[in-house]
Amino acid sequence: MGRVRELIDRLGENKHLDKAEWVEVLSGFTDEDREYAASLAREISLAHYGNKIFIRGIVEFSNICKNDCLYCGIRRSNQNAQRYRLTAEEICECCDEGYELGFRTFVLQSGEDKSYSTEMLCGIVSKLKEKHPDCAVTLSLGELEYEDYKALREAGADRYLLRHETANKAHYEKLHPAEMSWEHRMKCLEQLKELGYQTGAGIMVGSPYQTVECIAEDMLFFEKFKPEMIGIGPFLPHKDTPFKDESKGSYELTLFLLSLCRILLPRVLLPATTALGTIHPLGREEGVKAGANVIMPNLSPTAVRKKYMLYDNKICTGDESAQCRGCLEQRMKSIGYEVAVTRGDFK
Repeated sequence: MGRVRELIDRLGENKHLDKAEWVEVLSGFTDEDREYAASLAREISLAHYGNKIFIRGIVEFSNICKNDCLYCGIRRSNQNAQRYRLTAEEICECCDEGYELGFRTFVLQSGEDKSYSTEMLCGIVSKLKEKHPDCAVTLSLGELEYEDYKALREAGADRYLLRHETANKAHYEKLHPAEMSWEHRMKCLEQLKELGYQTGAGIMVGSPYQTVECIAEDMLFFEKFKPEMIGIGPFLPHKDTPFKDESKGSYELTLFLLSLCRILLPRVLLPATTALGTIHPLGREEGVKAGANVIMPNLSPTAVRKKYMLYDNKICTGDESAQCRGCLEQRMKSIGYEVAVTRGDFK
């Protein structure tokens, strides 16, 4: 047995590796090691969640953002982005349609758009919870203040997704403008946990300036913070950003990290992301086979989908929600999994 496999087994037993061991695993793995980790991760996922895949319907309700992150297609400086905002009514209509299609979690996602007041957002959350009491509402609205998170939680929001992007402060500063702070991002995650949200963190694999040491620190962060959800996808460049000429993140490393996250945190909710499906036609299927158990199709109105471009060539931007849902069902069936009509909570 090789050294990497020995360390993967140790991770399975102890739920811990130190930084040097993580670096060893991440810089020395072979395809065989990756397959080995995937088979372990699959067993763990099946043991906790069976062959059920939880679907979350995403409503990308605004692509207006006050931030200027260097990697993001909807960054403030991108003059080519066609901006839009959905009304509260349109957001609720998307969720109603999703409900009919069997979605029991709605993910409301946007840029950091200050034209939606906390009061308005709370109203949308309350209305959704009142109309669909058997559903979970997940928010992905970026960095807010404690009082905003608290109000939204009291309005009924169940989960919050906020990728930390990187656990390494120096790396964070190379990806974001000076007015954004790594400390504030981390503080937001702590506050979300404290308020009782099921909290999601995550990274882009292969983002510019990312080193193996950076990813090792991310894995140590996941171990300590214990997010209920981890969003991991490959970095994909966008043509209208400063990182337009940077290389894509590694598909193989993304799959390997999904497996390692499942082994580290056996009950974590782990999406096979749209970015994974964009970088490889069978990316989402392979993500599930590597230990993922969540897929997040798009419920946004077809007219705006192409405008919410965080990276180039994003998949499913032309599909109707029902098409997406049916296609997904077939894809999961082809690898022995079934889509569950349930909230799909963290166990």
